[in-house]
Amino acid sequence: MSATPDPSFAGRSYPPGPAEEVSAVKIAEFARATGVTHPVSLDAEAARAAGYADVVAPPTFLVALAQATEAQYIEDPAAGVDFSRVVHGEETFELQRPVVAGDRLVPTLTVESIRAVGGNAMITTRVDMTDADGRLVAIVRSSIVVRGE
Repeated sequence: MSATPDPSFAGRSYPPGPAEEVSAVKIAEFARATGVTHPVSLDAEAARAAGYADVVAPPTFLVALAQATEAQYIEDPAAGVDFSRVVHGEETFELQRPVVAGDRLVPTLTVESIRAVGGNAMITTRVDMTDADGRLVAIVRSSIVVRGE
């Protein structure tokens, strides 16, 4: 494997990943693990009273689905990414609407940019999360650094 990611992958989109059902149990587990105590993330009645269909996922809940989707690129042998040299840089979440239990999200990965900086590769990926009707729910951007040799 090359120590340098292939720059021609910039702009490449991968096929959509499988639909992932968001469950109230997973939302509650994530909320507890991250210290979220807001009732709309833990109690369906509180969420409904606030106008939501079910419990609401904290914005960072999408990190696991995004990272699983990014594996399409990271594990693609032709991409030239040596995972042992990867350092996570930054993650941002842009929600078009709250994610709630019962949502079925379909993730699609795009490698937005690849650039060389000081012997390292700086890579930005974007995972678009759409609902069952194809409407955009969220965009998760990740920046990773592939350390040079």
